[in-house]
Amino acid sequence: MSPALQITLIVTIVIVGIAIVGYLGFKISRSTKELGTYAEEATFQALHHMSVAVPHLGRGLTEEGAAKSAKALRKLLGCSAFVISDSQQILATDSAIDFTPGLEERAQAIGISAITSQKTQVHRTPGFDLVAAPILAGGQAVGTVTALSERAGASFVRAVSEVAVFVSAQVSTAELDESKAKLLEAQMRALRAQISPHFIYNSLNAIASFINTDPARARELVIEFADFTRYSFRRRGEFTALAEELEAIDRYLLLEKARFGDRIKVSLQIAPEVLTTQIPFLCLQPLVENAVHHGLEARPDGGRISITATEDGLHAVISVEDDGAGMDPEQLASVLAGTTVNMHVGLRNVDVRLRQLYGNANGLIIDTAPDEGTLITLRIPKFRPPQTLEPDVMP
Repeated sequence: MSPALQITLIVTIVIVGIAIVGYLGFKISRSTKELGTYAEEATFQALHHMSVAVPHLGRGLTEEGAAKSAKALRKLLGCSAFVISDSQQILATDSAIDFTPGLEERAQAIGISAITSQKTQVHRTPGFDLVAAPILAGGQAVGTVTALSERAGASFVRAVSEVAVFVSAQVSTAELDESKAKLLEAQMRALRAQISPHFIYNSLNAIASFINTDPARARELVIEFADFTRYSFRRRGEFTALAEELEAIDRYLLLEKARFGDRIKVSLQIAPEVLTTQIPFLCLQPLVENAVHHGLEARPDGGRISITATEDGLHAVISVEDDGAGMDPEQLASVLAGTTVNMHVGLRNVDVRLRQLYGNANGLIIDTAPDEGTLITLRIPKFRPPQTLEPDVMP
């Protein structure tokens, strides 16, 4: 090969090499821009680890939730070991090192100190540092998060404290949800207790009055009574189909008509498309009972109860109206506020439940005045809210 040809070949190789290096540099630069800066990548990773931990802490401070969230929280802090404890014991440990019994004892000791003081505690040793921060719920320390690092500077101590705040928020939310469920269950029991004295005694008396004069009617009423009480005292969840609640109301009114006769007249206008709408269990029956006992019972001639249900976009609009005694609006306001007791308990109970489930803008709308009857309207979203009470069987 001639010298000129050799020089040409070398120049070509150099040019091609420069082009390849330039192309790879361009691709790497473009890829880096697509991934974002180091700060953006770190933010993404932190958010990812937090999102992994959230669902597992949603049921409170439990062994299962702690075990499934510990790894994500350790990666979030970038520490050698991470421990979640309640006020009694270590619930979970995730460690990239050999977490010996001695380390576990130290983690428990510093955790107890953090719970007692309700402040972040730091324990330094020649080989590593332990940082424990309290998990707070309801103003009380209910546990701790403890992180082990080779050297815990001020920023790391602050980071552990922030993780404890994050865990505290999830635990507090879980406790709030549990309290809400217990409150709703207590309200449900109050409604059932209200049904018992107002209804059972009178229904049994009405049934007894037909035993001699019309045994077939008495048997029919006993069946209706059994079906109604079975529905009212069931424990199959917090929601029911509108159709099922209307069937229970029909049985209730049959039993009341056995006592009042033609003094009570009932009309229903129900749009078929809303029959499957899931509504809070026992949110309509108390309104009908209120119309009977507070609207029509005191009137010698009785009156009429009208129940309507229509579709309005994303909502089912349901109303219960009577042409009975009505009530003073100021008295109604005190009933709904809870300052007047032992009257219209069902109204307040239903109103509170609706507001808790759907927000304050979705309580009962009541139009009434003395001797002008009462119109009660409620708007129910056609989608079903999350179940807040565990399924159960009828007692």
